[in-house]
Amino acid sequence: MTKPDVYSIEPIGVLESPFKQKFAIPRQPALAKAKGKVKLLAPYNDINALRSIDTYSHLWLLFLFHENLHKGWSPTVRAPRLGGNTRTGVFATRSTFRPNGIGMSAVENLGVENTTSGLYLHVGNIDLLHNTPIIDIKPYIPYSDAVQHAHATLLDDKPVPTLAVNFTDHARRQLAQQPYEDLPLLIENCLSQDPRPAYKQSHQDDPKTYQVQLYDADIHWQVSDGAVWVTAIESLS
Repeated sequence: MTKPDVYSIEPIGVLESPFKQKFAIPRQPALAKAKGKVKLLAPYNDINALRSIDTYSHLWLLFLFHENLHKGWSPTVRAPRLGGNTRTGVFATRSTFRPNGIGMSAVENLGVENTTSGLYLHVGNIDLLHNTPIIDIKPYIPYSDAVQHAHATLLDDKPVPTLAVNFTDHARRQLAQQPYEDLPLLIENCLSQDPRPAYKQSHQDDPKTYQVQLYDADIHWQVSDGAVWVTAIESLS
């Protein structure tokens, strides 16, 4: 057998995202309604490369799972949506542990910004880590990309929030000091999905204090009586 050709890919941009760590990132776009922006890198930071992109409401971002590339891949993976116990073929999942570490995400197009600090494409409904390398941007075309009568028997149900999210008085005072307008909703949307490990999600009372970083804020939270309680929001900057 002839050895297959080897191809190289370089990023065209880098995503600036409120998600500073993988923990608590929603498993699919649109679940947290998070916003970010792609900074185009030279030589792709030519405004002409984005000409007419405003005619599309949504876009596909192709990216690299840059923090997992060194870990390699496996032919089967444990899908979180299936409780983390069932092994499924990697090509039947959107696992981050893939042969080439490439992901794709449908995002909302929020417009282009050309500044002295760089050329940016603002995007919404993201589910990507801060500094994710973007390798391509393509238009989302509804008539072809939204396939009628398509089904996904294994994971056909849209995930729904499972936990109410509450803030202690102390956390609310700290939240009011944060400069990010969308942080309250982002916290609620992310934590309501119950980002704890699958084996913990059946526990209605969990004494462990979890932490997740959103923007430059460290969010401390626990689960009690089947609800999330945010106990502290500490600035990291």
